[in-house]
Amino acid sequence: MVANDTARLLMELETIAATLIPNADIPKLKLRFEEVTNNYNVDRKTLEALENDFKDKVDFYLSALRIEGYSEQTLQGNRYDLMAFSGFVNKAVIQVTTADVRKFLASNPKWVSGTVAKKLSTIKAFYKWMTAEEFILHDPTAKIRTPKQEKRLPKAMSPDELEMIRDACETKRERALVEVFYSTGCRISELSGMKTAEIDWRSGSLPVIGKGNKERIVYLNGKAIYELRKYLSEREFEEDECEYLFSTVRRPYKQMGTTAIRNVINKVASRVETSKKVTPHVFRHSMATNAINNGIELGDLQQLLGHSNPSTTLRYTMVSEERKRNAHKRFVQ
Repeated sequence: MVANDTARLLMELETIAATLIPNADIPKLKLRFEEVTNNYNVDRKTLEALENDFKDKVDFYLSALRIEGYSEQTLQGNRYDLMAFSGFVNKAVIQVTTADVRKFLASNPKWVSGTVAKKLSTIKAFYKWMTAEEFILHDPTAKIRTPKQEKRLPKAMSPDELEMIRDACETKRERALVEVFYSTGCRISELSGMKTAEIDWRSGSLPVIGKGNKERIVYLNGKAIYELRKYLSEREFEEDECEYLFSTVRRPYKQMGTTAIRNVINKVASRVETSKKVTPHVFRHSMATNAINNGIELGDLQQLLGHSNPSTTLRYTMVSEERKRNAHKRFVQ
């Protein structure tokens, strides 16, 4: 087996040399390679070892992202996609080809373009890091373009639909959740991480931790402050000592996770007859769209929403028919 492994190594080195050094004297290089390998016992890794190689490299990569401040939710999503890719190709990281990546992306006909783009983005980022860290010399994703995606406009609630959601709330916690979601325009993970002690009641502000572990200040309007005070007074009566703004309803009281928050919003939305699917993120879209309609500056909205790229905020100007209609009345005489 050692002789076969040595021959295979020499063949692969010859192929790499021919690829990277087009004008090289391959016969002479081959002789030099043989001289060097004669001093070593060559033992090719087993399939099991190759499989473990991918997992180890993914662990290294995610550790680097964790140090850079990426959230655990993002890290777990990356791990899921990368290990699914690993299981599909069943190869070591260095053996993956461009064709392997394309086959994986085309392996599930149920994946829409957005799903394919997300998985490709994850794999691209991983191999870009692997190349930068010099674990590998060639990035198999470099030639693969991100698929075109259908531009979907954010689906914001109308003022009437928002009032219907408010009326459908049956508990103080539900009402507080709805108002804080709408007032702050926060992502669900940001709302889950809010802490009661960090609220500045005088200014109606509190800090949240957004994407990339970046902190920003968000604001509570009058309705949000009113409903929050009622909800928190109820918790004090029940001796709920959880430090997080929204807690579970049973002892031991603890932070509401994103799944629990999503379930509450789904329960409230199920009581309302509307064609629009109401999710936690819809409150974010609704806050942004309403702010645009009321004349907010894009730079201010970008800061409130925590967008790192202004173009992400700019999409809200495309969805506001009311804003276009008012602009037409104002400027087209």
